[in-house]
Amino acid sequence: MTKSLIMRSNTAALWKTAAPLFAALGNKTRLRLVLRLCEEGPLSIAALTNDSGMSRQAVTKHLRLLEDAGFVRATHQGMENVWGLEPRGFERLRQTLALLSREWGETTDRLKATAKN
Repeated sequence: MTKSLIMRSNTAALWKTAAPLFAALGNKTRLRLVLRLCEEGPLSIAALTNDSGMSRQAVTKHLRLLEDAGFVRATHQGMENVWGLEPRGFERLRQTLALLSREWGETTDRLKATAKN
C-alpha cells in the first residue's frame, strides 16, 4: 500500500468518528456539563443535578451521550456514580480538528493556485 493510500484510509476512519464527537458537544446542556467537569473535576450525579434545573434522569441521559462519544466516564464510589472527563475523547477531537485544519489549508492553497493560473 502506498503512503498516500494509507493516509486516505486513516483520514476516512477519522471522519467516520467525527460526527458523534461534534454532535455530543453541539448541545448546550452537554457542553455546560463538560465545562463544569473541567472547572470542578469529577462530580456525582447529585452534584451535577444541583442548580441545573434538570432532573437526575435528564442529566444522566446527557452524560450517557457524552460517554458514548468518549468525553466522560463514570466510576462507582460507594452508592454513587462519579462522572469525570475522559482524555481520549478530547484527543480524538483534537486529531479531527487538526485534520480539518490541514485539509482546509490544502484546499485553500489549491484554490489560490487555480486562481493564479
